[in-house]
Amino acid sequence: MNYWLVKSEPDTYGWHHFIEQGRATWDGVRNYQARNNLKGMLIGDLVLFYHSVTSPAVVGLATVVRSHFQDPTVPEDPRWVAVELEPVMAFEKPVTLAHIKAEPMLASISLIKQSRLSVMPVRADEFELILKMGQATREEAKVMSEL
Repeated sequence: MNYWLVKSEPDTYGWHHFIEQGRATWDGVRNYQARNNLKGMLIGDLVLFYHSVTSPAVVGLATVVRSHFQDPTVPEDPRWVAVELEPVMAFEKPVTLAHIKAEPMLASISLIKQSRLSVMPVRADEFELILKMGQATREEAKVMSEL
């Protein structure tokens, strides 16, 4: 299993939108590195949902339910792909960017090193720590993603 982080501005498409929709096509990515990360996502991978810009924080957990396919916003351009995500669970406590930056074990996380990237891999140890900081457990996340 792989772990990822996706970013979205909460006013444009926040966690509450995601919950209401119940499933989202993650499209519109126009950065080659982020696109390559989308191509690496497999069904069942877990994804941290990050609110960017106004209140930067990891606020929830999602799972990949459909691996990469042609981005429907540009059907004529085969360079761009999308994936489908479903929400798994909201974090009891959002994990703010300030908390992530203050945690020495997260010093090399892509969120800090490549802050403008909208889709990025997360190492297993980083994922576990962020879950813990958000007061979620790996077991809860696994059970919820299998429902």
